[in-house]
Amino acid sequence: MRSLHTLAALGLVATAAVVPPSHAQSAMPTLVLTSASAIAVPPPSADTAAELAQLREARAARSADLARRLRRWENGGPIYLWNQLAIDAMIERGIGNAPASRVLALLHAALYDATVVVAAAQANHARQPPAAQDATLAVAGVRIPDRSYPSGTAALGVVAATVLAQLVPAEAERFRRLAAEGDALRREAALEFPSDAAAGRAIGEAIAVAALARAGDDGFSRRWSGVVPTGAGMWTGPQPAVPGNATWRAYVLPANNALRPPAPPSFGSPVFLAALTEVRVYNRSPQAVDQAVYWHAYGGGRAFQLWHRELSLRALEGGLAQNPVRLAASYAAVAIAFHDAHIACWDAKYAYWYIRPSQADTAITTLVPLPPHPSFPSAHSCLSNGAATVLAGLFPGDAAHFRALTQASGEARIAAGLHYRYDIAAGEEIGRRAAELTLERLAPALGGE
Repeated sequence: MRSLHTLAALGLVATAAVVPPSHAQSAMPTLVLTSASAIAVPPPSADTAAELAQLREARAARSADLARRLRRWENGGPIYLWNQLAIDAMIERGIGNAPASRVLALLHAALYDATVVVAAAQANHARQPPAAQDATLAVAGVRIPDRSYPSGTAALGVVAATVLAQLVPAEAERFRRLAAEGDALRREAALEFPSDAAAGRAIGEAIAVAALARAGDDGFSRRWSGVVPTGAGMWTGPQPAVPGNATWRAYVLPANNALRPPAPPSFGSPVFLAALTEVRVYNRSPQAVDQAVYWHAYGGGRAFQLWHRELSLRALEGGLAQNPVRLAASYAAVAIAFHDAHIACWDAKYAYWYIRPSQADTAITTLVPLPPHPSFPSAHSCLSNGAATVLAGLFPGDAAHFRALTQASGEARIAAGLHYRYDIAAGEEIGRRAAELTLERLAPALGGE
């Protein structure tokens, strides 16, 4: 991968800017780049006539199923596909919510920045794709875009393959192969010139450098060196789960403790005892048991999959691929709200070290294994409400559906014997506020149809 210094020499970084960024680009926030103007793209310099001749010559070698193979990349857009590929890879390897939140936030932050840069460059240069310049190159059933320089598919492919290869290294070769496939299919269908793809790849390389620099300084590898406190009302356990996650570098939180809730009810207080009694006498109907198991395994251990699926369904149904910046910002918003809600949740958990219900009352049995971290606030509620609040903002017509899911998630944790009701309420508030900060940050990119 090229360094930022090398890319600057090629005219693809602001220090060697050739074309000033468009007004639309400068108005967009960024997430891994210092600003949207950090990368500037020079006009295409290749010989268009020569590139057209090259594509005409290659036309005879087109595969018969080209249109079908392209649909995988075109219907939902490359970001939709890369999101699914990343999630599948993490599910296959048993990667849980915390590390998955880091992967998806960084991936979608970088993909969003790449989309903003590409969109602005395409508006500046207005180069028509080969199939629009020569109708004989068109493929039946394949939509021809308005602009092709630089290639968004190539830029996103480099970003995704590079970031994912670093964070999920076991799949590195597969990610690179898929990026090359998407790149090649668009050229085979004459949707892009070779020089379009080259410019897109250079943009992707520059943004991947910035993304991996962030990953190297985000606190993920930082070891926790604290001591588990002891005393009445304190969580107990041999090894608390990743307390250092509270120190990760956030995307939108002004400080990692900015969303910390007030202290939970004191141990032994009337409010505490009432909440403890509710857990002990909870009616574990067959439906309640089913929900407890569901939200622990799929909706809990795979919460990142559930909420991204909710977004992907609506992205497909609403044709959001036709608005790449808004689509990229939507995925980034869900991923970042989830990520920063996790940080805020862990900050609160290890500020209070609150005892679990079954630790406070041995008459309480749990339906699922007890998580190895403190009770207050509920991680399920933090994470799910972070994602759900973003989705409700993006798709207000489905807000009631998202709210019903988060309520089911919280109730299931009480039924399972894992949480007090005020754990759920505190988690909901953390998730909501993390989502509001995220939506505010990305509002310029999320607006419009």
